[in-house]
Amino acid sequence: MEFALDFVFYYPLFMAYLWMIGGIYYYFHWERPEGRAPDNPPELPEYPFVSILIPCFDEGDNVRETIASALAQEYPDFEVIAINDGSTDETAAILDELRSTYPRLRVIHHATNQGKAMGLRMGALAAQGEYLICIDGDALLDPHATTWMVRHFVSGGRVGAVTGNPRIRTRSTLLGKIQVGEFSAIIGLIKRTQRIYGRVFTVSGVVTAIRKTALHRIGYWSTDMVTEDIDVSWALQRDHWDVRYEPNALCWILMPETLRGLWRQRLRWAQGGVEALKKYGTSLLQWRQRRMWGVVLEHLTSTTWAYMVAATIVLWAAGLFFPVPEPFYVRTILPEWYGVLLGFTCLLQFATSLMIDGRYEKGLAPHYYWMVWYPIAFWLINVVSTVAAVPRALFKPRGTRAVWVSPDRGLRPVQ
Repeated sequence: MEFALDFVFYYPLFMAYLWMIGGIYYYFHWERPEGRAPDNPPELPEYPFVSILIPCFDEGDNVRETIASALAQEYPDFEVIAINDGSTDETAAILDELRSTYPRLRVIHHATNQGKAMGLRMGALAAQGEYLICIDGDALLDPHATTWMVRHFVSGGRVGAVTGNPRIRTRSTLLGKIQVGEFSAIIGLIKRTQRIYGRVFTVSGVVTAIRKTALHRIGYWSTDMVTEDIDVSWALQRDHWDVRYEPNALCWILMPETLRGLWRQRLRWAQGGVEALKKYGTSLLQWRQRRMWGVVLEHLTSTTWAYMVAATIVLWAAGLFFPVPEPFYVRTILPEWYGVLLGFTCLLQFATSLMIDGRYEKGLAPHYYWMVWYPIAFWLINVVSTVAAVPRALFKPRGTRAVWVSPDRGLRPVQ
């Protein structure tokens, strides 16, 4: 039991320092030498035609500004395709109105809710471009994001996808403020570190560029996976396509600011990871898939850690009411000296991300001190969602279509 408790404590610390080291190495190896700001992309040897895909479901409150940001790309040759996936609000009417105003905009209507993966499939089949920029119907794409992502395709023939850099707009509550730090200090550093050891766990579903040829080889997005972004990432890399991270490709997004919305989001993310492991797991044991082993091992270890944390909490609670054998007795789960170390590590991790990410978004410093709450607020949610997600994924009926469910979009977006 002592070993288990040590693992529960030391594993997140080990990963935090691994991500910090990886992020710093990535920064000095790739980001700093370029020295370019997001609004100053490099000149490309060519500017191939690009199709921007925007699947929408009940996006009446957001779709106007999303379409406007997509059409405002500082890129010479592109089209925007909005896919209305059976929306029940005014999304369809707004898209038809916008289509009559903007010649670059094309609109596809689904009669019923078919799911995001099917919307992306239809958009890809209708697209004229070889390179597809996929964003959500509530996301605001930076004017230079397309150029930053396309540069990877024109310089690398084996690049199958490029994931962008989502930035949080909703930050009016404690949960929103912590997520600002999470996407910078956690997700951003993870993407950089995974890029170093060869494979990325997932592209960001809210802002990703994909080569259509690569999509065709893997059969496009799977319609029965709850997270189409994790699935397509694993499928591309399993087919030996390179997936890259482009921190300069900024995209401003809305995120949950209620516990219910955050729970539903994290449960879906956790279930998507287990579904991908279930679908591709055995095929990834082959030697020719060895570059995926790091991602798989990290995912398996994180899942094991979540279950061990849950078991620790259960044993502690049981010990309050029943006699528990000494090897399984947990005296307390309240932070003691290690709580100070965890808090210090979180602040150090965010300080590292401030050094790296400060060039992409101003005003991150005020959110610095909120990150001390990350282990309590988000680890607990992630532990419970992982424990709940595993049986949901393992016993999910085969072929079940994943359809849209309107998410929590936060309480007030920051403009």
